Amino acid sequence: MPEHLWQVLDLVGVAVFAVTGGLVAARLRQDFIAFLFFCTLTGIGGGTMRDLLLGVPVFWVENETYIYVCFVVTIFMWYFSHWVETWGKPLRWFDAIGLAAYCVMGSAKALSVGDVYSVAVMMGVCTATVGGIVRDIVAGQPSVLSQRDIYVSAAFMGSCTYVASVAVGLSDNIGVILGFCVALVLRGGALLFDWTLPTYRTPEEKKDS
Repeated sequence: MPEHLWQVLDLVGVAVFAVTGGLVAARLRQDFIAFLFFCTLTGIGGGTMRDLLLGVPVFWVENETYIYVCFVVTIFMWYFSHWVETWGKPLRWFDAIGLAAYCVMGSAKALSVGDVYSVAVMMGVCTATVGGIVRDIVAGQPSVLSQRDIYVSAAFMGSCTYVASVAVGLSDNIGVILGFCVALVLRGGALLFDWTLPTYRTPEEKKDS
């Protein structure tokens, strides 16, 4: 995929995740600085953790455009959070698109610096989910890890699909499309049909069912 297209998708993903951070700040009735903190934390948190773990320059330190995007989103959310709240499902779909794009981008970056396939999968999951997880922890809200609907699992499967495609010799573009589609379909199924994964049950619970 052309480098400039990766850049555009990356900036869009940061903006989408930053919006969700602004929503949390609005619900908590925070001041503007807290809005900026939540938007930035959610927007760049996953990618920051990925780069630190990979031992490469942190992406927003090398390119301050990401910080500007978070700042612009913060201003927008400060004035229009009440309006964005009314989007409901559409906003969750934007978040799903960001998740699908980021799980692939995170894996691709790990592979580009020579990491093994298993590490690339985990970096994809990290990029797509850590920002939201840390946001919820800081806000004192239940994180996506404690929810039953498919979210982290969608990022995991999307990353696995992309990495597997590269491993078997498919072109990078095909791998990106496959990984993105798998993650989006799984997350979309959770939004549309309340898909969940089987949960742990004790032997006694299994007998009673």
